[in-house]
Amino acid sequence: MQRVYIGLGSNLAQPQQQLTAALQALAALPGCQLQQVSSFYLSDPLGPADQPHYVNAVAALDCPLQPLELLDALQAIEQQHGRVRKAERWGPRTLDLDILLFGELQLDEERLTVPHYHMHARAFVLYPLAEIAADLALPDGRTLADLLAACPFEGLERLADACAQPPDPGCTG
Repeated sequence: MQRVYIGLGSNLAQPQQQLTAALQALAALPGCQLQQVSSFYLSDPLGPADQPHYVNAVAALDCPLQPLELLDALQAIEQQHGRVRKAERWGPRTLDLDILLFGELQLDEERLTVPHYHMHARAFVLYPLAEIAADLALPDGRTLADLLAACPFEGLERLADACAQPPDPGCTG
């Protein structure tokens, strides 16, 4: 079993409901246990500005799957939620699931980079992650506290009383 942190995001088709349903799907992955879920955050979109705001969260999952097996499972969940992959990066989407951290693994392959290649610069990842893993250190030794100090809480709004319902393991919202 590895502790895996998954970033969740949606800005189409009732984003909070998309995230709640995705969390239920994560909890149902074979052998996996959803351990904690951050609050939901409203965030400014990356990329084209003419799209709705995102709702983001981070989940901690204990999982026996290998990294690419988990990636395949996450992409299947995205497709079940109507995700269409387009050439345009950072466009609107019903659901985006990213492997942020996979235990102490450092991986740089064509399909997957772990730790997530831009997590250090994304407030919508770091602040929810800090809710559920405040003392976390990345595999390269950088601490979450140091990353937060360099990434201001801008363009974010914590949504009150919004996190996984059900399941509700460790919901902090």
